[in-house]
Amino acid sequence: MNLKGRHFLKLLDYTPEEIQYLLDLAADFKAKKKAGILVDHLRGKNVALIFEKTSTRTRCAFEVAAHDLGMGTTFLNPTDSQIGKKESIPDTARVLGSMFDGIEYRGFGQDIVEELAEYAGVPVWNGLTNEFHPTQMLADLLTIREHFGHIKGIRMTYMGDARYNTGNSLMVASAKMGMHFIICAPKEFFPDPALVKQCEEIAQTTGGSIRLTEDPMEGTKDVDVISTDVWVSMGEPDEAWESRIKVLSPYQVNKKIMENAGEQAVFMHCLPAFHDLKTKIGKEKGEKFGFEALEVTDEVFESRQSIVFQEAENRMHTIKAVMAATLGYE
Repeated sequence: MNLKGRHFLKLLDYTPEEIQYLLDLAADFKAKKKAGILVDHLRGKNVALIFEKTSTRTRCAFEVAAHDLGMGTTFLNPTDSQIGKKESIPDTARVLGSMFDGIEYRGFGQDIVEELAEYAGVPVWNGLTNEFHPTQMLADLLTIREHFGHIKGIRMTYMGDARYNTGNSLMVASAKMGMHFIICAPKEFFPDPALVKQCEEIAQTTGGSIRLTEDPMEGTKDVDVISTDVWVSMGEPDEAWESRIKVLSPYQVNKKIMENAGEQAVFMHCLPAFHDLKTKIGKEKGEKFGFEALEVTDEVFESRQSIVFQEAENRMHTIKAVMAATLGYE
């Protein structure tokens, strides 16, 4: 399959067969990495990594993956780049596109990464926007396949705030790959109805399904995978923490929820997670609002059913596959 020159902006742009190809390529890269086999076939190429939002996993995954492929990387944070401030997005895209073979963008609106792709002239990869997180989805799909041996037919529940990138993207990934996906959240935290309808239509063609419920026990009964994400993003005011904790507390992934799902169920999280008070922000907010954990308890996070670190490692292997495929790896 030839994906050379393609952008990777959202999974809606890719067919199930193309997604499967990327997962197979990622699995091959992972096996070669474990065996110590070099894959530096893209020597001489360079990629720009634009990070308007900070990250541990995404940055490390892109840098290690690029270096494994033999490429050079240039990291640009908000203080290094004039994108959208002193230089327009089209101008930035054309400048970077003339110097680099590929561009990664992690930041805010989906429209920004789409505009970069329109003008860059080289592959552009979405490292996360407010609306979508496609590289995380490939890691999640690979992890599910490794654990269960297949993806099609898997029953997956996402709990919490489903209005943004992780909830949106899991719904798209599930629909594309024939999974049975459940959003379990208060109604005001459901995804955009237009995207739900689009995913329902996709699922009809792949044998999957989409369901929305406000009932945590109904939404997690006998499922294979339970996933969640942070309830509050960094920089949001205390009022957001207070209101979000109050509304979303019934949707915390805890022992009761995992027992309701069953022994076969696994827990996934894109990380970082508020599962204890061992971080500066966790300790500060925990003391202020009276919690020991938010979206997932430490008991579940550290349990044998948790596969979050396998999931985190797979970010690198799947990102390597995306860059390799779109840059013409042979």
